[in-house]
This record gives sequence, C-alpha cells and structure tokens, in this order.
Amino acid sequence: MSIASNHHLFDVLEQNRRDEQQRALRALLARPMLPHTAPACSLVRKHADALRQWLNRETGWTLIVEDDFVRLAKRVADHRDTTRPARLSKPAGAPPFSRRRYALTCLALAELERGEAQITLGRLGETIRQGAADPTLKAQGLQFALEERSERRDLVAVVRLLLELGVLSRVTGDEDAFVHAQQDVLYDVNRRLLSSLLVVSRGPSLVAGELDEKNTETNLLSQRIAAITKTFVPDTLDARNTALRRNLTARLLDDPLLYYDELSAEELAYLTSQRPHIARRIHEATGLIDEVRAEGMAMVDSNGDLSDERLPSEGTEGHATLLLADYLAAQRTRQPLETLHTQMRCWIDEYSRYWKKAVREDGAEVELCHKALQRLSALRLVEISDDGVQPLPAIGRHVLGETTVVGKQKQNQPLENK
Repeated sequence: MSIASNHHLFDVLEQNRRDEQQRALRALLARPMLPHTAPACSLVRKHADALRQWLNRETGWTLIVEDDFVRLAKRVADHRDTTRPARLSKPAGAPPFSRRRYALTCLALAELERGEAQITLGRLGETIRQGAADPTLKAQGLQFALEERSERRDLVAVVRLLLELGVLSRVTGDEDAFVHAQQDVLYDVNRRLLSSLLVVSRGPSLVAGELDEKNTETNLLSQRIAAITKTFVPDTLDARNTALRRNLTARLLDDPLLYYDELSAEELAYLTSQRPHIARRIHEATGLIDEVRAEGMAMVDSNGDLSDERLPSEGTEGHATLLLADYLAAQRTRQPLETLHTQMRCWIDEYSRYWKKAVREDGAEVELCHKALQRLSALRLVEISDDGVQPLPAIGRHVLGETTVVGKQKQNQPLENK
C-alpha cells in the first residue's frame, strides 16, 4: 500500500471518529440521561474518554457511564429560567409540569431514595401525601390529599416521568387504571440511576447557613439553588479564565441565544476576545454554527434536533406563533397583552378555515396567544412581564414574507409561509 493510500485511509478513519464523537455528544445534549437501550449509548461508551476530557475542559460537566445508562451531569446556565419545564414525551402535546408536579417529584425521589428495590404506586402516593402535609409545604400552597382524580393524574404524571428517565420500570399494572379505579401498579427501582439524578456541588443540607431568611420565598429558592450548584474558583488569573470559558461554553450549549447585555463586564470582555476560539471548539465538537449579531450570538443547529422548541412549526399553533413573532418584530416596543389578544382574534377570523375548529370559540384567542408567547419566550425571542411583552432582538430572524395558499387546502390544513 502506498504512502498516499495510507494517508487517505487515516483521514477517513479520523473523519469517522470525529463524526461519531459529534453524534455522541449531540445525543447527550439532547437527552442527558440515556438508557443502555438508546441507539447512541454505544457511541457514548466507545468515545467516553474523549467526551469526558472535552466536557471537563470546556464546560466543567461530568460524564457518568454505568452498565445500564450514561448520564451527562450538566448544570443549567441560568437556574432562573422557567421557560423549559419538564414534559412527558407521550402523549404528544402533554402539558408542562406544574409547580405541584415538581413538588411531588421531589417528594417521590426522597421516598424512593429511602425505600426498597420495589414499590407500588399506591404506597408511593400515600408517602407523598404524608410528605405534602408538612406545614412548611402547606404554607407554600401545596395541597395533595390523593382524593381527587386530578391529584391522581398529577401523581401518575410524576411516575411516568420517572419511567421515561429509567428510575422506575413497570412490573405489572397500569397507571390509567389507578387514576380511574385506584388499581395498584408495581415498579422496580433503579437505585444507581436514581442516585445520579441530582446534579449539585454541595448537598442541600449544607447551605442552610448561607441563606438570607429575610428574603421572599422566591428569592430564597433562587439563593438555595445557586448555593448548591456553585463551584469553587481559585483566586488566580488562570482559574478565573477557565471558569469564564466553561460558563460561556455551557451557556452557548444550553441556551438558544446569548445576549451581551446579560453578561457581566468580565464575561463580556472575555467573550469579545475569545469568541472565535470558543465558537470553533463548539463547532468541531457538535456541528453547531455560530451566528453573531450586534446584540449577541447564538450557536445555530442546522439539523434542528437539539432544540426544545422549534420555529417555524406546523399546525395552528405553529402558524399563530409565526404570525405573532412577525407582528412583534415589526412593533419592536413592549406590547400590552390585551393588544396581542385582539390581534390574535383578527388572525383567527382571517385564517379560521385553515386552523382547527376550537379556535373559533369565544376567548380562544387568549389561550392561543398564551401558547405562542410561551414558545417565543422559550426561544428567548420575547420577554414577558406584568407590563406586557417586550420583543427581543433575535425575533427579527423570524419575520415572515407574504403568506400564500399553496395548492388546494383542506379544512384545518396549515398555510405555507415564504
């Protein structure tokens, strides 16, 4: 074999290696907890050492590889972000987790940590009910008596989330039968996976003395989360620069957009000087492409499979969201919610023959507008407050052209936008 052939073979093998590592990392970013049955799990295992080194160097995140799962123990860039709540993958369009469901999830995890290798749904629900009766939780508005069907639905939603994560596996029974007839269900508990769910730098019980009890409950919760996820940074120039690089890289991997006015002066100075290098390393590892504007930057996913939310999207809600984005981009200033509701009603009147029938009902514009705004907020295109909705600079990327009907449209079929 000639030298040229050897070089060509080496280049092909090297490209295959990079492609596999990229696919493995993208799979972890899309789903930080992968069961051993996931197609990408074998790729992660194959390239675990290289992935660990890159993640530790560039983000400070930890990669855990066990026999039956792999776990990317990543810390979110902004723990105050409430725009991407947990959702069940089935059924499609399942509602996001409410405040009560999150509280029940925490109580369920506490019980599973103390419990045995198997548990029934009835036993888990009863233990959660006892925990929810704590005066501190009741004072915060948590009510859970396990008497109403809606409460059983919330419990089942929590259990199904744990089933999706692999913490629980169903042995016998059906959750729907529990909701309607209170028939029990038996589960096995994966204790190793359970122990890897919590991603903190310090245990919650170790930070109580650092909290300012005079703050409101919301600020106290934010303080507590910040305290248990805070990492120690030595007071040296190299250590501070490493922390800056990791934090900025983590934000660009975790958030769709990074606005410069959200950064501290130190972060902005570092990003200004190191942006090309950070963007290049992210692109090589994930395939994301940097897009830089005057107000900020984003790492754009051309494949679209790393996004929690997508725009444009199909169907009534997708078309309504695009129309609302286009309207807000044109206005540029803060808009009262009432104005947006009125505008949404105008679009319903205009496009109702293409949209689902439910939007024709009185007041449907409020719910449709709410869902559209939640999607735009999750994509960091708007900021919602009591004063109204403020368009953010990146919303200009989604300005529509002229809307036309392509071909012969049927009832409720979405429009195509240029």
